[in-house]
Amino acid sequence: MLRVLAGLALSLLLSSSLAPGARAQETQAPSRLDEIVKRGTLRVGMTGDYLPFTSLDKETRTFRGFDVDMAQALGKALGVKVEFVPTSWPQMMKDFEADDFDIAMGGVSVTFDRQKKGLFSTPIMREGKTPIARCADKDKFDTLAEIDRPGIRVIVNPGGTNERFARANVKSAEIRVFNDNTKIFDEIAKGDADLMMTDASETRYQQKLHPGVLCAVHPDKPFDFSEKAYWMQRDVALKAFVDQWLHIATEDGSFGKIYAAWFE
Repeated sequence: MLRVLAGLALSLLLSSSLAPGARAQETQAPSRLDEIVKRGTLRVGMTGDYLPFTSLDKETRTFRGFDVDMAQALGKALGVKVEFVPTSWPQMMKDFEADDFDIAMGGVSVTFDRQKKGLFSTPIMREGKTPIARCADKDKFDTLAEIDRPGIRVIVNPGGTNERFARANVKSAEIRVFNDNTKIFDEIAKGDADLMMTDASETRYQQKLHPGVLCAVHPDKPFDFSEKAYWMQRDVALKAFVDQWLHIATEDGSFGKIYAAWFE
């Protein structure tokens, strides 16, 4: 009888110590990374209106840009196809919460609001907001105080960090919301707005597209600090993979090649 009780006690002890881990393995849900690999497709959310990061040709419905090339490289590393899912800056949060895509790419800035909903990769770029204006006027807008004056027309695209920064720092100047981010810089060039405050990388790129017409204002010394990264659904396995992929791409030079093609 004592042997039976002792054996029962030992069985209960082993069961209590081993079963939770075993049960956890049996009932653990597949990770987002597992789902992507099984599905064979990585869904990438993109606005398509933010060169040099992303641009959508509305006729062919094809994307191009730095983060388009990076998305394709990520898909290759995963061994899956890439499906680009159109979104917009005002709609991006809702689309993310609706699980319309696995990862958002295309010049996405790191924010606390976005961090609450998902996970960010290792940052791919450090920069901040800085002005871009007509070259003839660029010396007029060195500081926020010079910008925030009555009669100055600040143009912004809606729903993103550009509008948020402008509304936080501009109280006396006029803020004009312009919905088409692909044509917003033309408004400055033709004199319908005085300047836009956006990411330094974009001001440098638009300066190259409008030589002698538009000039980036101190892009090496922006008004604030921000980082760009890839925004993923909350899955640690997916984040670990993306971070490792970025690390290897940086070390083997493939990141640098894609960067040079769009930013240099």
